[in-house]
Amino acid sequence: MANPRTYFTYILANANRHLYIGMTNDIARRLQEHRTSKKGFAASYKMTRLVYYEVFEGPNAAMERERILKKWRREKKIQLIESKNPMWEELVVEGNVGISHPTDSK
Repeated sequence: MANPRTYFTYILANANRHLYIGMTNDIARRLQEHRTSKKGFAASYKMTRLVYYEVFEGPNAAMERERILKKWRREKKIQLIESKNPMWEELVVEGNVGISHPTDSK
């Protein structure tokens, strides 16, 4: 079971590389909600690919980071994503804290 104080700030993308930034304490559940939802910004633009995330201890730090990232220009967000995930691979969530690149298992 995940630490109840663990929170995530994450970036989703679609095939056209439109970006969605959010935060949650249960990333597996939240991704499932994005993938099955029929309404909202992420659903409208088919934002289903997790391309970046950060982990925080507690909600305040995660919410502050989300607020900061949302103010950034697109170019800076892209640089952040590509610093950790240069090929924009979809990150795989296993449980709530196991997140990996698909190529990590090769």
